[in-house]
Amino acid sequence: MPDDRSEQGTRPNPDALLEHAERETRGRFKIFLGAAPGVGKTYEMLLSGHARKADGVDVVVGVVETHGRRETQALVEGLEVIPRRIMDYRGHGLEEMDIDAILARRPGLVLVDELAHTNAPGSRHPKRYLDVQELLAQGIDVYSTLNIQHVESLNDVVAQITRITVRETVPDSIIDRADDIEIIDITPDDLIKRLRDGKVYIPKTAERAVENYFSPGNLTALRELALRRTAQRVDDQLLNHMQAHAISGPWPAGDRVLVCIDHGENGSALVRQAKRLADRLRAPWAALSIETPRLAVIGEADKDRLAASMRLAEQLGGEAVTLPGQNVAADIIQYATANNYTQIIVGKPRKPLWRELVQGSVTHALIRLAGDISVHVISARREENEPRRGVEAAPLPSQFQIMPFAIGAGSVALALLAGVLLDEVLDVQNLALVFLMAVLVTAVRAGLWPGLFASVAGALCFNFFFLEPRYTFTVRDPESIIALLFYLLVAVIASNLTAAVQRQAAAARQRARTAEDLYLFSKKLAGTGTLDDVLWATAFQIASMLKLRVVILLPQEDTIVVRAGYPPDDTLVDADIAAARWAWEHNRPAGRAADTLPGAKRLYLPLRTSRKAVGVIGLDNDRQGPLLNTDQQRLFEALADQAAIAIERIQLVADEDKAKLAVETDRLRTALLTSISHDLKTPLAAILGAAGTMREYADILDKNAQLELIGTVVDESERLNRFIVNLLDMTRIESGAMQPNFALHYVGDIVGTALGRAAKITAHHRTEMDVPSDLPMVRVDPVLFEQVLFNLIDNAAKYAPEDTIIRIEARRQGQSVILEITDEGPGIPPEDLERVFDSFYRVRKGDTVRAGTGLGLSISRGFTEAMGGRIAAGNRPGGRGAVFRITLPLPTGETDIGDLE
Repeated sequence: MPDDRSEQGTRPNPDALLEHAERETRGRFKIFLGAAPGVGKTYEMLLSGHARKADGVDVVVGVVETHGRRETQALVEGLEVIPRRIMDYRGHGLEEMDIDAILARRPGLVLVDELAHTNAPGSRHPKRYLDVQELLAQGIDVYSTLNIQHVESLNDVVAQITRITVRETVPDSIIDRADDIEIIDITPDDLIKRLRDGKVYIPKTAERAVENYFSPGNLTALRELALRRTAQRVDDQLLNHMQAHAISGPWPAGDRVLVCIDHGENGSALVRQAKRLADRLRAPWAALSIETPRLAVIGEADKDRLAASMRLAEQLGGEAVTLPGQNVAADIIQYATANNYTQIIVGKPRKPLWRELVQGSVTHALIRLAGDISVHVISARREENEPRRGVEAAPLPSQFQIMPFAIGAGSVALALLAGVLLDEVLDVQNLALVFLMAVLVTAVRAGLWPGLFASVAGALCFNFFFLEPRYTFTVRDPESIIALLFYLLVAVIASNLTAAVQRQAAAARQRARTAEDLYLFSKKLAGTGTLDDVLWATAFQIASMLKLRVVILLPQEDTIVVRAGYPPDDTLVDADIAAARWAWEHNRPAGRAADTLPGAKRLYLPLRTSRKAVGVIGLDNDRQGPLLNTDQQRLFEALADQAAIAIERIQLVADEDKAKLAVETDRLRTALLTSISHDLKTPLAAILGAAGTMREYADILDKNAQLELIGTVVDESERLNRFIVNLLDMTRIESGAMQPNFALHYVGDIVGTALGRAAKITAHHRTEMDVPSDLPMVRVDPVLFEQVLFNLIDNAAKYAPEDTIIRIEARRQGQSVILEITDEGPGIPPEDLERVFDSFYRVRKGDTVRAGTGLGLSISRGFTEAMGGRIAAGNRPGGRGAVFRITLPLPTGETDIGDLE
């Protein structure tokens, strides 16, 4: 029979072939990857596009951002540009790539800049890389650009290097699907020179960029990240090519380290040695364990030690791989060559010489079979400081049961009955096959020891009832002795092999069930968005899989409190509270069956991630003694790891929200202090100056001068009063203490009152009012609505030049009344259309515009929304000037002015 491993080694990998087939059915994807903005990614992409066009390929530009660079703009010329689609967003048109137009055009190659771009709301896909995926699925080739800081897995690393968190990211899977990655690399000095020459940003922006993001150290680190990520993708492509074409490795294009571990005491030392070697070689590494039939019968301590070594490999950043197999050395070499590993680490043989001669040595076999792979034999001893689990394992339930042996006895009895019936037909040597069948049935149904029992019992029955002289255990014929011995030998071997297969099948079924449960648990955790949901799902899953009662405790201020339980339970005695607190503070188990505080009712185990402990889980049941055997401890660790990561994810989101709130609070505090220091000090200074002048020079000032000074005092006092009123109004809005006094009113009356109140402010402007006399009445608070109109008129007067028109127009539109205040000023920048309503936010303006507090528009929105209306800012179509639109709903059973008359 041919060796299956040899056949697999010459057969292409099915997964690699499937990936290759999928690539053939879609367009080719090439990414131009850069370490930072300005390295020339877009420029190089356009050059490549021109080269493909010269080769006869139909090339179009889907979207290219030139950022005003003349060299880049010159390359766009000569290529067909697909017009962009205009997306309306809050009254402002945003340009986005028109994917429908590209699909209708169906070019051979489309150039798409800025792969990480976020599309405008209302687009088909929220992110541009999703647009690219759709184009590729339709068989269209795509060239795109990307900076290394936008790669999802490197986002936190880039933030640590540059102190800037990038919000727009691309999943690593997008890079892994790229057919080609071309890195656009220039030295940090050359990039900084490009910045200072104005080839990336305008001079002022470039100077700030050099001082912050574009420092030489940052650029060097980002450059290394880009080179490493590209090398990683190239290494994956090489491995995929080898597997798809059944090429036996290794190809020493780059080092890969594989450490082989078993249940020996030196497993953790071997893992750490592999980590150190991989760090020196700057290579990926993995830990491999071959699961042979013998592994199923090793002791629980050995199983626990093997699981701890695999867990350590994952914690140190390696990949933990477990494969079923028979020939350990051949399976290791097969895996190493299939995955292009160039270095294998294995422990020094621990067997005595006579056992190596009988059973063979895995280490020696590896060296013989390694070929071009380097094998490192490490004399690693057990580490004295190896962390202990700290929890006494529960004994496994007794394995002895009478029923399996009863099955064996019954099978032998049936075989004996069949032998008696067949004794007249079959030769005596053939009757042994009947008993051999009983042995096989017993081994399959009951296991190894009942199978051995059936072997011995069958041999005795065969001897007693069928070998001459019958009905004695004496054997007269030497041939019968040989036949009996061979029968017994075959029966024992067959029983052992059958039981081993049965154990492997049972273990595989158990692993499949456990993997399915863990997958469903991880899927459930991924779909939860609140901490309470995560805690409840964790408590329920652990309780159902381990058949225990569960409580989960999380830190709160300086203590730790119960947050969830299954069945629900939030009562802890003093001993349990002490054990839970100790487990939290020391990140070690405590309580029942633990080394610390074993008198507690529950066993408390920390929930920990790679960063810290995030909580504590308490376990108990109605039995006495230890709670978990070694298998259950490993299962609990897998569940706890997933739960800890989910809890940390929720907490990180909450911390991010708190950080944003703190930043916003600090911004508002700074703005408030700035406003108070300026807007209170300025009118007070004017009042004090005017009053002091009248006091000092009252005798020499004429009447007109005195009246002018008094007018200054009055005007500045009114300005100060408006500022204080705005602060009080803003406080009322934010505290929720404002209760509008609703009544039906005609909008024209309130507009007239507001214009009269703002007469001094609009003295140098022309005002126009167009409010139809038959306009339906609206349900508003007249005082609040007048303040809204006054703030909008005041805002228009600030920004509109003198002798321009401020127009107030009202009309009915469906079941609403629309009121618009327009001016002829410079308008509002598109990026500020929504922010103008933020507290203390002021649009940048020239020196000729009088200062404001930044509260007027925020108060207008608060008052309008309190009265059930809406307010929006925009710009006048086809001309200069801003427009503020107030929409008020008509009350049920609307009332016209004519009805009142």
